[in-house]
This record gives sequence, C-alpha cells and structure tokens, in this order.
Amino acid sequence: MRHITKSAILAVIATALLWQAPVFAGKLNPEVEGRVALAVANWLQQAHYSRQKLDDEMSAKLLATYLELLDYNKLYFTQEDVDEFSQKYGDKLDDMILRGDLSPSREIFQRFLDRVQSRVESNKKLAAEKYDFQGNRSVELNRQKSPWPKNLAEADQLWRDRVEAELLQEELSELKLRTPQETLTRRYDQFLKNVKEMEGEDEVSTFLKALALSYDPHSDYMSPSEMENFQISMKLSLVGIGAVLRSEDGYVKIMELVPGGPADKDGRLKVGDRIIGVAQGDEDFEDVIDMKLDKVVEKIRGKKDTSVRLQVIPSDADDPSNRSVVEISRDKVQLKDQEAKAELLDVKGPDGKISRIGWISLPSFYANMSGSGEPKSTTTDVTALLERLKKENIEGLVIDLRKDGGGSLEEAINLSGLFIESGPVVLAKDPSGNITNNIDKNPSIAYTGPMVVVMNRLSASASEIFAAAMQDYGRAVVVGDERSFGKGTVQTVQDLDRSMSLPFFNSNRPPAGAIKLTIQKFYRVSGGSTQLNGVESDIVLPSRTDSPKIGEGAFKNPLGYDEVAPVPFKRSPNAGELFVAELRERSARRIAADPEFLYVSEDMQRFRERLEKNTISTNMDARKKELADDKSRTEGRKAERLARGPIIDAKVWQVTLDDVNNNRQDLEVVAYERERDKKYDDPEEEGEGSDPKDKTPEPDPIRNESLRIMADLIEFNSTKKTVSANPEAKLPVAE
Repeated sequence: MRHITKSAILAVIATALLWQAPVFAGKLNPEVEGRVALAVANWLQQAHYSRQKLDDEMSAKLLATYLELLDYNKLYFTQEDVDEFSQKYGDKLDDMILRGDLSPSREIFQRFLDRVQSRVESNKKLAAEKYDFQGNRSVELNRQKSPWPKNLAEADQLWRDRVEAELLQEELSELKLRTPQETLTRRYDQFLKNVKEMEGEDEVSTFLKALALSYDPHSDYMSPSEMENFQISMKLSLVGIGAVLRSEDGYVKIMELVPGGPADKDGRLKVGDRIIGVAQGDEDFEDVIDMKLDKVVEKIRGKKDTSVRLQVIPSDADDPSNRSVVEISRDKVQLKDQEAKAELLDVKGPDGKISRIGWISLPSFYANMSGSGEPKSTTTDVTALLERLKKENIEGLVIDLRKDGGGSLEEAINLSGLFIESGPVVLAKDPSGNITNNIDKNPSIAYTGPMVVVMNRLSASASEIFAAAMQDYGRAVVVGDERSFGKGTVQTVQDLDRSMSLPFFNSNRPPAGAIKLTIQKFYRVSGGSTQLNGVESDIVLPSRTDSPKIGEGAFKNPLGYDEVAPVPFKRSPNAGELFVAELRERSARRIAADPEFLYVSEDMQRFRERLEKNTISTNMDARKKELADDKSRTEGRKAERLARGPIIDAKVWQVTLDDVNNNRQDLEVVAYERERDKKYDDPEEEGEGSDPKDKTPEPDPIRNESLRIMADLIEFNSTKKTVSANPEAKLPVAE
C-alpha cells in the first residue's frame, strides 16, 4: 500500500519543516559523521526527484538554509557575519561535504552561540529598564524576508525596540504567567539553554537537515535519536491531544489536528494557533516561547484522562497580546472517529421546495485501519454509506474534503472509481521521467447523480488527486478555497544504516539516522501537476483558510509546477459542468447577501493588511484600542447571530457506519448546527474558563453555501433531463 501524504500523520511529523528554529535532538559520533554526511549527499544527488547535483549553487542555498535554521528571524547574525561565511564557504560547502569535512557547520554554530550568549545578557538588562509605552515606534513582527542587520550596532537597536514590544505585549495580556520582566528573562534564559544543548554534534545534524531541506521542503534528515523518537511517537500517536506541531518563529505552531482526536472534538484549537504556555492540570503555566519542540511536545503529552492547559495566540488574532486558554483532557484517538461519516439532509429552499442531499465527510484516505478481519478502507466505508443514502432517495451528494490531508494512493484511485467508468485517475513521474498511469479498472459506477466536492487549502495529496479526477472527468463541481494545498510529491524514508558500506562500519558502529527523500510527482490525467498549484475550485467561497500562508507555496524550496502529456479518458459532463457559470453567478449573489461571509471577508481583509504591514506599535493606548475593537467586534457578531437565527432551514439525520452495518431503519435526528461542526470553522477566540458546550455552535458558511449550490445543481440536473427528453432541444455549451 502506498501512502502519499500523512501516511496517517507520519509524513507531517517526520518532515517537521523546522525552517525557523534551532530545534534538534540527537548526536552523531564524530568518527562517522563525515561518512553520514557523504551518504546523505549521495542519496540526495542520486535519488531525489530533481537529480540536482550538490554543486556551487546548492552550496550557496545550503549556507542560506543553515543560517536561517539557526537564526530564523535574522536577529543574531549580522550581514557582516553572513558576508564572511559566504566568502569563505559560499561555493565550497559542496566539495567539503563530499570530502566528509563538516567543520564549517561547527564554526558557524559557534558564532551563533557567541551571538546568543551576548544578546541574552544585554536583553535581560533592557527588560529591567522602565518604559512608558507612549512612543510612536513600530516593530517588525516577522523578519524572515528582511535583510540581516548590517552590524552589531544596528542589531542593538532592533533588539531594544523588540524588547519594548515584547514587554508591552505581556503587559497587555489578560492571561499573565508572571510579571512581564520575569517572563522575558525566563524566555531569554530558556532560549540560551536550548542553544547550548546543541553544542557538540547536534549542530552537524541540523546542518544535514539544512542540506536535505535545500532540495525541497519534504526531504529531511533524521538523526538517530530523532528516528528513535519518531518511532516512539508513532506507537503513541493515538494518545494525547491529537495535534501535529512544528516550530516556527520561536513558537510551537499547530499544523494539523488529528481527526477524531481530543483537540479536534473540542473545536477550540485551530490550525495556525501558536502555543505560548503549557500547564499540567491546575498547575501554573510554563512559558514555552523559544523552547525546543521536543520539550514542548513532552509537556503536552501525558497519560490518558489527564488534563493539559494550553495558552495560545489564535491564528486569526490581530494582536499577539490577544490570547486564550484551552483545557483539553488527553485521550486515545478512537479509530471510529477517523472514519467516513454521513448525513442525510432535507434542505428547504426559499421557494419552500425540499432538496434531499447526502453529505459525506472524509477526514483522511485510510486503509487497513483494523488489525484483523476484513481490511478497513475509505472506499469500502464510503460505498456502504452511499448505498444507505441512495436508499433514502438522495437527489445530490456532497463529499467534504476540508482538512483531509491525504493518505493512501490506492484509496484515492478506488474512491474515484465509485463515480467514473474505468479509466486513468492519476499519473506519477519518477526522477528518470518514467510515467506510471494509475487506472481504475472497475467499470461499475456506484453513484451517477449530481455531485459537489468541498475542499480548502488544508486538503492535500490524496484529496487533491480525488478532487482533480472528479473535475477532469466532469463528474463533480469543486467548491471551496481558491485552491487546495498543492502537495503533489511522494516521499520515501531510507535507513542510512542499511545503505552505508560495511568496510567503514562494523556491527558496533553507532546508528547513522535516516533520510526522507522526495522521489515522485503526481499529475492529473489532463496533464497538469497537482504540485504547488493544487486544484482550483470551480466556485470559490470566502474562507478564513484561503491564504497563501497555507499550502505548498508557503514553504521554501518547493518543487515547481509542470505538465506532462495528457492521457485519453472519457469525460462524463453533467449538469454541474454545463451550468457552472450560472451556478457561480447564483452563488456570488447569495454570498454578497450572507452576513457570515461578510464576517469572513472582513477578517481576511484585516489578515491581509496585517501581513502586509508586518509591524506592531509600541504605544500602549493604540494597542489597547485595537484590542477593544476586536472584543467589540466579537461581541457584536454574537449578538447579531442570536437575533438573526439559523440561516439554513434543514432537517438532518446522522448516518454512521454502525447504522449501516446494523441496518438501522430509524436514523438519529440531529441539529443542523451542532458542536461537532465547530472543527470546520475558525471562530473568534474564546476567553479563559469558557466552556464551548455552553455556547451556540458557530455557523459554517462554507457548508451552508455548498448545500445551496447542490440544491441549484439538483434543479439544473432535472432541467437537463427534461431538455434531453426533447430531441429538438439543445443543451447549453460547456464553459
């Protein structure tokens, strides 16, 4: 079985994408590190999809990547340091690695450690000074695209402003761990401790990681202890809060919520939230900014039924001082929570007409989830749910792929086969240019009615393959974010111990770690790659996840988009394809009148402005006003929702696999807007101590509009059949 993204959640955790923080664990024996580096370099040159040689160009890219891994926000090194290292090693790292000489990594790291030690001492003195926070200065939030400070004097001024901004941020927070001065002092000491713990051989491991990441963001080097921790994580991956984390800008950032996990069920944590504090049960919070990722993970993990509190900066917060506390009970993720689920909805339109719609939510493309009996698979489960929905006489079907990060390639192919006649589904190209045509060989079709596929920027890999196939075959209308994630590559993990030649390594040698390599790219049957560009929606709906900061393009060194020759396939244009222009026009009119989409548009506009501005004021009055405006806006929206009432008039029956397997005739009636649906939203932050169970669930405008589009599609499908019955009538020409 081939897995193309998560592989459950393996690829996300393994890749980690530690572009922005010196987070690393694991030491290589000095006697073997040179040979390990040579092995990593050879694997990258010979087996990586790009077949890029380790030459002078890659040497310069490696140097830049290593410097940014260590100093993610360009605050410790100066341009003088960078120029010195570039002149000394910019076109030589390739030759030195191939000789097994890793001395540059130690020299650069020692300079970084010296800079950090000096800076921490001076910053602690700055934090002890008095500030009136009445100036008009602004501080740059994210300096990754900014130039390095020219010299130490310019770095001093950057840090003076930054320390003032950090003190004000802590002063304004309603959720203080301790005094602002104490918080910053502890934070700086913790960062210095983290860096010192890298001394010795750890910086070499980070250097090799930088080498792999210079090829593409999904290739990676894992040190021996990282590999061991990775294997342990997989054994324990179903216990905890169910969140995949990475380090970014000194914060631990939520990259993914495991479907059915405690955090996913709770609904308050969102992808993009930044964790700044962790507390065990009722104990005091511990500041985790600039703390090593593995240490933060250890604090969040714990035994089943124990409680952990997380202090987070919400992903959509306009001000880093805006924080919330989320308490979650650690639990085991039940496999049933990751299964496909369905709903049967009777949706009443403005004219009073009822449209009966089936809705299938797909958290991932899973296979063989059970260890015994019949193999568990997405296709088998969707088929069972679909058969029950058809018995209930659905007129249209929605497949919800939002936040579906992928999984099994076979399942993406087989699921596509439920809705098309036999034919090609996806093409795969290897480094030699050989193309594999992955074909659905089953001529039967499980469902022939109108379809809508809902996706967003978090729909990746297998999700993109399925959505692209439905779009290329003209089988479904794709709605949601402007485009999907854009991960169109395949990785494999190579154990270096097994590949390194025995003359250099005996049975007592220390482990060498592993390398994860990108080895293939995927292409649609129409010829275009899903890499980088993703799948574009036929109908774009305003969404808080629709940001260029999410997706393959947000990473450094992504492989590019390209095309191959299309392969023959039989299109099956339906009413959705024929009437897509009218569907889009009707949707646009509704979106313009929908207050929930107005909220989304307002939020996204502020988000874009914040990204473009990329600064924060050191004036307390200005910051207080911004926070007050945020609070007023949140409360105003709550009041408006309460006065407005539900936007969609629908009766909903829940359809589970247990219902299907036990042949239950009476399905459970559930509320249309209910707590389970909160995981699809990005609601405004909750206050400390708030209980989401006591609150009205946030509306899901994407779901609302997808149902309206499906109702239109059902209407058009009926029109198509009526027109087709008249031999003299002509169907509209497809757009």
